[in-house]
Amino acid sequence: MTTTVLPPGPSVPRAVQGAYALTVPGRGVRQMRERYGDAFSVNVPIFGHALVLANPAEVKQLFLARSDAVENIRPNLGRVLGPGSFFALVGEAHREQRKLLVPPFHGRRLAAFERIVEDEAARELASWPRDREFATLPSMMRITLNAILRAVFGARGAELDRLRRLLPTMVTLGSRLASVPLPRTTLGPWGWFRRMRRRYDEVVDRLITAASRDDRLDDRDDVLALLVQSRHDDGSPLGRDRIADQLLTLLSAGHETTATTLAWAVERIRRHPDVLRGLVEEVDAGGRALRDATLLEVQRTRPVIDLVGRMVTAESFELGRWTLPRGHKVLVGISLLHGDDSLFPNAAAFDPNRFLDAKPDLYEWIPFGGGTRRCIGAAFATMEMDVVLRTLLRDFHLDPTDERDERWHLRGVANAPGRGGRAVVRRRDRTTRPAPPTPTGPRAANT
Repeated sequence: MTTTVLPPGPSVPRAVQGAYALTVPGRGVRQMRERYGDAFSVNVPIFGHALVLANPAEVKQLFLARSDAVENIRPNLGRVLGPGSFFALVGEAHREQRKLLVPPFHGRRLAAFERIVEDEAARELASWPRDREFATLPSMMRITLNAILRAVFGARGAELDRLRRLLPTMVTLGSRLASVPLPRTTLGPWGWFRRMRRRYDEVVDRLITAASRDDRLDDRDDVLALLVQSRHDDGSPLGRDRIADQLLTLLSAGHETTATTLAWAVERIRRHPDVLRGLVEEVDAGGRALRDATLLEVQRTRPVIDLVGRMVTAESFELGRWTLPRGHKVLVGISLLHGDDSLFPNAAAFDPNRFLDAKPDLYEWIPFGGGTRRCIGAAFATMEMDVVLRTLLRDFHLDPTDERDERWHLRGVANAPGRGGRAVVRRRDRTTRPAPPTPTGPRAANT
């Protein structure tokens, strides 16, 4: 019989630990890291007993583990996205779907998607107010939503408008339901979500029907067109429910998180005038190295998802120093890794230069998770962030500021800037391109 070996952790009741996690997000796990080290045990609602991990070697071992030893943590977002979503699928079904959906987010299709993102970004940014402060997060949400509806759903016309109206509320409610231990019922929030899901399924069903009758389906770049043409190994088509679940998964995984990272990017670079000045000079020269490094550093210092989880499916699993029993959960502390001075010297500082000459290790820098369950839309999200930030820097002056850092605000699943990534912008004169103004506002220490 294998002996379970787990690290120490707080001994207070599960409800107390859960309340602490919700009311002290981020800071709570850092305090436990200081007390217990780079691995500790917790007992929280939804997940129960879990190992929280922040040791890079053990994280790498976890991400590279076979699927018959560990699988995606349960419950997960599959409880709101549907049984056909990536989050719910395991084993061969997950591998089959992943193999199917990797190609659309690379190569020719990704280049086509870039034009869609730039079009949506230019249209939305043109509506920004001038010379007064406003929150950028709502705009970033609209840009990423519209880009995904066009690139992934292939939606246009009336169906596009219906999804634009329906999905923001549906996704927000779903992300909150996924992160709280509410029972699934036909009443209250779950009832509202199910009614919205039925309306969503009706729209997607019409999109699938239209695609299946499209004589030019082979020429389309959107993901829905690919899914309609796809076949299982036995030649059977994907079920409509499976397609609807996967489209919703791609939307949920790439919409709010990408928009939130962009809002954090605005919040960060406004508080670092030297970085902002360098980014403007670079975009005018047609470069992108500093912009790439800046987005990497934004995701390191302000990860929008704080934890990524796995669950032991073998009888027992040896994970570095620990021996875990079947059913035990493992939560990788993303912010703990990203804030580790031994991995990122002076980790509290926002310094894009650290990534100018060195790409991050994908078992230490993990905003997209890792292993076989790494976010399949990572390349698409990275492209989106680059295009939107490039368009913003090209077309607008972004005023720097000495105001205090915006606090973290948990929006169900994503950690967003508490004031929405506020900005003050002015339209750029593309002929003179003057330097950004000096910072204004009360001076404060920034990290």
